[in-house]
Amino acid sequence: MHDHPEAPVRAATAADGAAVRAVTDAAYRPYVARIGVVPQPMEADHMADLEEGCVFVTGEPVTGLVVVRARPGHLFLDSIAVHPDAHGRGVGGRLLRFVEAHARARGLPEIRLYTNALMWENQRIYPRYGYELVERRVDGPYDRLHYRKSLDRDGA
Repeated sequence: MHDHPEAPVRAATAADGAAVRAVTDAAYRPYVARIGVVPQPMEADHMADLEEGCVFVTGEPVTGLVVVRARPGHLFLDSIAVHPDAHGRGVGGRLLRFVEAHARARGLPEIRLYTNALMWENQRIYPRYGYELVERRVDGPYDRLHYRKSLDRDGA
């Protein structure tokens, strides 16, 4: 996979459907055995998300994506996925910076997300990008860590 470090993040289209599914599956499949359940993003209705306009991708071919949803008072980062072949190339950071810009452009003062407690890699990544752990909560079969990031108004 070749990915330019400054490849733009763009709104996904229906033509990206297969790539969105492939990258999501590749990114989340390694966690199935560890957490004992299929991660929710693998079971998402990708075409419905694409039609809703909440999927954004980067890379050509697609190496990473985010699914975001505007909610009252915050932007919910539903999923972030980077293809394992593109790890270590700044794709995740580029996507997280895009999510911030997307929230600011919509006047939303906060980003929220959750991750499975057993996806411990994420517990090192999100704080580096300014996310704070809010709570740990069990939702059905999922043991989740909930994070938030407040966005100040001056863009810092």
